[in-house]
Amino acid sequence: MTSTKFCVFDTAIGACAIAWRDNGIVGASLPGRNAQVLRSRMTERHAGAVEVEATAEIAAAIGAIRGTFRGEKWDMSSFDLDMQGIPEFNRRVYEIARRIPAGATLTYGEIASLLGDVRLSRAVGQVLGENPFPPLVPCHRVLSAEGRMHGFSATGGVALKLRMLQLEGWEREQLSFFEAT
Repeated sequence: MTSTKFCVFDTAIGACAIAWRDNGIVGASLPGRNAQVLRSRMTERHAGAVEVEATAEIAAAIGAIRGTFRGEKWDMSSFDLDMQGIPEFNRRVYEIARRIPAGATLTYGEIASLLGDVRLSRAVGQVLGENPFPPLVPCHRVLSAEGRMHGFSATGGVALKLRMLQLEGWEREQLSFFEAT
């Protein structure tokens, strides 16, 4: 296995981090309390990870994340994610979430329906709560039934989720991406 590398970088809404190996990105972190907390988080999540300068590919992902947090609409679905060791169900949830465009949303139930069984809604919520790739897998674009927001696990909680959605141009009264297609 190749060694894991990471870097911490500033954005308009706070410091973020990204970790990668030769096969792609293995983790990312939304804004934390500070850069040192993010460094600790990266080394805890990725044993043996070392902090280095970003490669060209990772710099492109960082640029997209920074742009997103400045209110620009970026499609981050093209960045390679290394999902080795991630269960198949989780991968399927992450793949659906990656297709939600900036400014749009789906509900947990809508993702469950796309997976073939609306009864999987809670499982979808649990998987997104464990998302190792935010915002590259934009779990902030997934809402509970009737568009309610709750339980966002990142530092800042639901307020951060709402801020990220608003930066993307989302308005609460909008139809979800699923309803609009």
